[in-house]
Amino acid sequence: MPARTNPPAEALSVSIPKIFDQAQNTTANHQKNIVALHKIHLDAAAFTESVHNGKAIKLTGERNFEDAFIDMVCRVLVIKKGVSQAERIVKFIGTYTKYLNEKGWSPQPPAAETKKEDEADDDDDDDTTASRFVARLLKFLVNGFVAKDKVVRYRSVRILAEMVAHLGEIDEDVYMMLRAALIERVHDKETNVRVQAVVALSKLCGSEDTSDVNDDEPTAIDVLLDTLACDPAAEVRRAALLNIPLAPHTLPAMLARTRDTDTVMRKLTFSQVLEKNCLSADHASIGAAHPRVLPAVRAAAGSLLGTWVDVARGPTKAEDDDHAIRKDVIALLKLLDLHESTIAEDALLSIFATRVDIFEHLEFKEDYWRELTPERTFLARIFVEHCIATKDDAKLDASLPVVTHLAFQIQNAYNAYLDDTDTAAAREHEVSEEQLAQEEDARLDQEFIIGELLRLAVSLDYADEMGRRKMFKLVRDMISQDVLPESLVSRCLDILRTLSPNERDLIRVVVEVVHELRDRDTTDEEAEVEKEATETATAFGEIPSAGPSSTQEGLRKLPKEAKPLSPEEQVRADALDLRCLSLCIGMLERVNGTFEENSTLEGILGELIIPSVKRKELALREKGLVCLGLCCLIARRMALNSFQLFLSQIQAAPEVLKIRVLQIVFDILMVHDGDFLGRGNAGGERIVEFLLHILSVEDADKVQALMCVGLAKLVLSGIVSDDRVLKSLVVAYLSPDTVDNQELRQCLSYFFPVFCCSSSVNQRQMMQVRSDSFAHGFSANRMTECRSPCPCSNNSLVQHASWKMTKRCDVQGQKIDNSVHVDLAADIMKALFKDGMEKEDKKVLCQVLGRLHLPDTADDDKIRTIKLLIHNLGTRRPLRDTAAKNALAKFDASLSKKYADKLADFSEEEYRQLAALKDLFEFLDDIIPIDEDEEIEFPKTRARKRRSRSMTTDTVTSGAEEGSPATSAASSSKPRSKGKGKQPKRRRVSGSDDDCDDHAPDNHATSAPTRILPKRAASVKKPAAQPIIISDDDDDDEDEEHEDNPTETTPVPSSRKRDPNQRQTGGKTTEDHSAGNTTFDSIMDSGDEDEEGEVDDILAED
Repeated sequence: MPARTNPPAEALSVSIPKIFDQAQNTTANHQKNIVALHKIHLDAAAFTESVHNGKAIKLTGERNFEDAFIDMVCRVLVIKKGVSQAERIVKFIGTYTKYLNEKGWSPQPPAAETKKEDEADDDDDDDTTASRFVARLLKFLVNGFVAKDKVVRYRSVRILAEMVAHLGEIDEDVYMMLRAALIERVHDKETNVRVQAVVALSKLCGSEDTSDVNDDEPTAIDVLLDTLACDPAAEVRRAALLNIPLAPHTLPAMLARTRDTDTVMRKLTFSQVLEKNCLSADHASIGAAHPRVLPAVRAAAGSLLGTWVDVARGPTKAEDDDHAIRKDVIALLKLLDLHESTIAEDALLSIFATRVDIFEHLEFKEDYWRELTPERTFLARIFVEHCIATKDDAKLDASLPVVTHLAFQIQNAYNAYLDDTDTAAAREHEVSEEQLAQEEDARLDQEFIIGELLRLAVSLDYADEMGRRKMFKLVRDMISQDVLPESLVSRCLDILRTLSPNERDLIRVVVEVVHELRDRDTTDEEAEVEKEATETATAFGEIPSAGPSSTQEGLRKLPKEAKPLSPEEQVRADALDLRCLSLCIGMLERVNGTFEENSTLEGILGELIIPSVKRKELALREKGLVCLGLCCLIARRMALNSFQLFLSQIQAAPEVLKIRVLQIVFDILMVHDGDFLGRGNAGGERIVEFLLHILSVEDADKVQALMCVGLAKLVLSGIVSDDRVLKSLVVAYLSPDTVDNQELRQCLSYFFPVFCCSSSVNQRQMMQVRSDSFAHGFSANRMTECRSPCPCSNNSLVQHASWKMTKRCDVQGQKIDNSVHVDLAADIMKALFKDGMEKEDKKVLCQVLGRLHLPDTADDDKIRTIKLLIHNLGTRRPLRDTAAKNALAKFDASLSKKYADKLADFSEEEYRQLAALKDLFEFLDDIIPIDEDEEIEFPKTRARKRRSRSMTTDTVTSGAEEGSPATSAASSSKPRSKGKGKQPKRRRVSGSDDDCDDHAPDNHATSAPTRILPKRAASVKKPAAQPIIISDDDDDDEDEEHEDNPTETTPVPSSRKRDPNQRQTGGKTTEDHSAGNTTFDSIMDSGDEDEEGEVDDILAED
């Protein structure tokens, strides 16, 4: 039977649009329309034409169907994001592609039998109607990836992202083309395009073979991981996070997003990625990540941790056990690091808050305390603290052990620790390094258990007098021994503070212990040996109470050394002094009374603290200075006398000591602010100058961060109101030298918004340092671009301006100043008149204008000032960047609309008569106007100027200039090279370093009459060169700035210089179909009311 040769082109042009028109209205009829479209596709594929005398066939029907289908796709490409009809069509296309590949049909026309056997061996299985249709549609969409219109690029990638999961088997060439195009679109300048490219590429990367990728070419998964970590848009990072396949090599990058700056990103990491892919104990590569303080992120992290509790024990978990939940929690704690940070504590508290069932089923009976481990003691302590925080007295009383029982537990644990320490010291040279490491880990665990028990003891009820005395005696004896670990000293002092009736008793006990430690070192050697023998014969905690105590002997002065000590004795004496200083530091940190109220402190001040400050050993001097600083906090006169000593230690001290001294200095300034930084104090200015000098010359990151933290506290509390301090903090934040100092940037990124939000006075103060800060920020950006990438270039400048953009500053007792943003707008407009500002810097400032809050009521003169500045900017310093122009135009429109009554009958001549605007017009009159036509020519020369700084190669000649009789004085030897004549002035406007490029002073005076008239004549011809616009996207033209930027990733179409009267067949035809419908009621051409019945008829045919 001969093949049918009449392709139903006209029938396809009617039936296919009707199906698409129905599909755009609702998704409910998609399945029906897909079946109908598939039948049309089958019928069209049956129409062929014989060619080459019957030796081959031409698939005419398939070609016509593909043409009609692609024509429908073209109508969707120009529809912006958010139109529901277009989204339904995109989904319809993806569903039809899936349906087509699932069918996998390939009708074989009769003429195919004439083909040779060797031509049909392998190709018939792969080359099907479905594969040919998908391949052509993919190639068409890939062509849209490089369209100039951002909407076309977005829709092309969006349709491909919908199709890519249902492509089936495609040719290798098509796959490589698709992969390369998607990788290129991942770096598109439009956020929406990048999002869809990431979605499509993540679905495509599963079939990628790394062996086929060149060594110097990144794989698709590497591109996605780089996007996940480095893309500036949070939407793109979210798309990458949710679509990248979870695998061992992608897990670290995903876990890193728990520290992302975007709140939603952190929440999705916990809830959508980690919780849904929770790993059991044998795959415990996911550790608990510290969530940020936002409630939504904490809730997601808590839900994830609750899931980890359920799977922590894995297959060994019992079904119904009374202690099953407790064992699950302990199993999870074994996976966490309990020693180094508070992450495990935050994780456990989050579990208690989000999983109430776990908290309610935890019990701590007597058998729980028999075998103590770090996880068990940690769980008990956190549980008790949570009960106290939530005021759950019933659970607290049922969980807390008896005081006496806990005291014996602490005593037994400490005696075991001492025995293990002595045994390890005796066997130090007899065991291997591995055994020593294991014994050291065991001792650290014992130390951690004792510390957790001591922290738990602080929360006990000491109504039992016998238990209170036992605990007091135990803790006092522990701090009296020099072998007590340093980390346990503060824990013991917390218990002593709880058990002491007042601060004076606490000070008395600690001073007695200090005397005992120092007196013990000065006794006779035989007495010391005898004393050690006695202590060895008596178990710890059972010391007889009949011996004389230091309380009975009274307070004594510390003995002075009568003779020089041997090196061994000096080392032991220094170790005891360090222990005594640690006790004094812990005691002084817990004292709130004045120094004069506790005269007991005078003894250790003169005999221990001051001599330690004078020592050359760094450790002794550091702790001595800390003790002296703590004494100064409770002694005003001592602080006044010792402050100069601390300042003298800063400059020459090592970094570790410098940090401690700076902490002391800032603490003293915060406590005794009136004595040092008061308004009537002449030395306050010198102190501020000294601190600013340290900040400017210091190179250590930790010292810089500490200086910024201290200065920020002084400024935020109102103690220091010097503008120089605020300016220095801004400069430190914007400086490229502090890019890697995360502690400094985190502090200042929190300080500036809080400072500006606290009051309008602070906003006004930020206004006073604005100009220098912007100038430094712009110069810092240029320095950073020359050296290394900076994550806070122009974004930091926008953020710096947003610090002052808080709409409400409601502070009790202070009047809200609504004119701050109005003044800021005027200052930004004046900054735009500067000659030395780059195009990118001006664009940033114009974007800031759109974020300002304009109050309902404002001063008339200030509004007129802004309007005059906007008007004169366009005539005297016209903006060259499209995005900056559009941002400024939007701000101007918003200003004119909001203050229409104030700006009615705007006239510059009338405003010149106002005395209040005299200074403004003096400022404007000093600015030399810039020719408008230079703005037109500048984008053409700027691209070449970036490639070559040569003055002689910057000439640009246009068709309009060739016929122009006007020439510049600077290029009289080359009549057609008119662009050279403008180059000196152009360099002056763009911020050239050498203003001496304009050698002839009269060159400026003659430039205006020789340029304006010819250019105005030529400018009439400019509109004829506009057919490069392929979209009617008028309100989004702000993103067309790539016309001026030669470095954009989107290529410019080759048809840019086409005759404007010539009709375009690609995107122009698409525009003709959709231009007349602006309400998006229908994006397809169909006016037939009974089209649904016709589709049903198609389905009925068989």
